[in-house]
Amino acid sequence: MRAVVYANPGPSSVLSLVERDVPEPAQGEVRVKVAVSGVNPTDWKNRAGGGRPGPAGEIVPNQDGAGVVDAIGDGVDGLTVGDRVWLYLAQHERPTGTAQEYTVVPATRVVRLPEGIGMDVAASLGVPAMTAHRALTVHEAGPTRLSPGALSGRTVLVSGGAGAVGHAAIQLAVWAGATVLTTVSSDEKGELARAASAHHVVRYTDDDVAEQIERLAPEGIDHIVEVSLAENAALSLRVLANHGSIAFYADNGGDHVDVPIRPAFAKNARLQGLLMYTVGDAALHAAAEDITAALRDGALPVGAAAGLPLTWFGLEETAAAHDAVEAGTVGKVLIDVAASDRPA
Repeated sequence: MRAVVYANPGPSSVLSLVERDVPEPAQGEVRVKVAVSGVNPTDWKNRAGGGRPGPAGEIVPNQDGAGVVDAIGDGVDGLTVGDRVWLYLAQHERPTGTAQEYTVVPATRVVRLPEGIGMDVAASLGVPAMTAHRALTVHEAGPTRLSPGALSGRTVLVSGGAGAVGHAAIQLAVWAGATVLTTVSSDEKGELARAASAHHVVRYTDDDVAEQIERLAPEGIDHIVEVSLAENAALSLRVLANHGSIAFYADNGGDHVDVPIRPAFAKNARLQGLLMYTVGDAALHAAAEDITAALRDGALPVGAAAGLPLTWFGLEETAAAHDAVEAGTVGKVLIDVAASDRPA
């Protein structure tokens, strides 16, 4: 089979396409024939900074993907050969991810796809959608699970609504019944956020961004999904409702933050950090179940018309795909591993 590997950390040039034997699943594992591999910022960052090497000192990158179950190890229930599935954290604590034609992963990281869901949608889930789910479920008053109506009466602010996590957060919050505001940097990105179903879009480059948010949400924001806490802490606390939550998942804009103390304690604010690698199995399983339910309801489409443009690469172009994500390509970068699942 074809696989993309690297033996030492470094720039994307360390990646190479090789031939490998098809792996066999062990106890509790599933082998998936990969159709599409999704690329996230965490993938190029892991490659640039290293990771856990395999038996031959090689690592196959990429956490997310989609495909078809090809073989099942002992002790696996709930999955059968031929099931269409999406994968998450495929390379977490393992040397082998989804940038290859066949991958073996723990069965707990393999989720059956509802009928009619494309592999492009499935490979765009994983890290972005699960991060968004967690960000929307850390409020002091709940909910801890998402479903239609779970966020009714709540107002959500998504920082960076044109990004992959922001896109998923908008879609999940709308599906769960929230009123959704988002901040973006340009009118073009604003159109993407509206296509994702955001109710209100504000440019964070405007001088009166706080006043605009306050006019749109006079009772305050209940949930903030924050991509740049270092830049936005003062703004977020200003527009936050009493007992609101600010869930931050990245260090865009800086790796240190100054938090205005009085607004934080006066509003009983909850500042919640989150990282999918350390969030724990319970949160991951809850997210996988709720995301799959949203898929059944058609709530998570991708593509430019849905606010998440797709940029495609072939497996032999994985280095270029990593570079595209590192360069900040808007939307989602996908690798067409099967060379047949790219929409026309």
